Amino acid sequence: MNVERPGRLRVGIVGAGRVGAVLGAALERAGHHVVAASAVSSASRSRVERLLPAAEILTPDEVVARVDLALLAVPDDVLPKLVEALEFPAGQIVAHTAGTHGLTVLVPAARRGALPLALHPVMTFTNRAEDLDRLEGISWGITAPDELRFVAEALVLELGGEPEFVAEADRPLYHAALVHGSNHLVTLVNEAMDLLRGSGVTHPERMLGPLLSAALDNTLRLGDAALTGPVVRGDAGTVASHLAALGAHAPDSVAAYVALARRTADRAIAGGRLKAVDAEELLGVLAVRT
Repeated sequence: MNVERPGRLRVGIVGAGRVGAVLGAALERAGHHVVAASAVSSASRSRVERLLPAAEILTPDEVVARVDLALLAVPDDVLPKLVEALEFPAGQIVAHTAGTHGLTVLVPAARRGALPLALHPVMTFTNRAEDLDRLEGISWGITAPDELRFVAEALVLELGGEPEFVAEADRPLYHAALVHGSNHLVTLVNEAMDLLRGSGVTHPERMLGPLLSAALDNTLRLGDAALTGPVVRGDAGTVASHLAALGAHAPDSVAAYVALARRTADRAIAGGRLKAVDAEELLGVLAVRT
């Protein structure tokens, strides 16, 4: 697919954290020039030196004053006050990487004549060397004015990504889905590893790796048809034994287990995998723990 590449841009990164520094390096690799970045902590300064050696470390307002594209890579809750505080030049592309925000948060910049874009990379950033290479082929949640959609799309394609346009009103739901599926997965897997250690398993990651890889692959391909285990079978006695063991050894995990088991039962019933009559005893076990 041939896409017209935008002109080479002078780029500034406001917030050289785990996301901003990596995206800056990706823009450099695509042929743009990251000329400035803001970095307060020693960790951020180190990232700039390692990933953006040609960038000058400046204050956010100095960064914005020098560039064609200002990339705002700060936490979602910090973004609104940051946008209010900065003076964006007319004609400058101002893009943020926050998942839950769209264009509304950039209205103060747009009033000054800036060109607003919401460009959210659907990837987790861990401050490891592989972060940059992981950008290849990922999806990006884009919200842009109609007249700037081609600019947003071109930038994402340059970075090796897949553009996915998300309506302004749908950004919170879109972001909630990603957080629920990825961040909560980390918590769930870590809890499972802790429980396995408690049961005497020395290397829980080795035990869980093949199982979780198969479960994820099956779910992405088959949806709810991938579901297996005691809940979909209606095995109330097994679930009751799980809750008793958790109550004795890991009481903080009981509420999460019950909530997920109940949601699993609901989906199994709705999908016809579990008959309501066969679920009654199971649901009764879960209700006692609610």
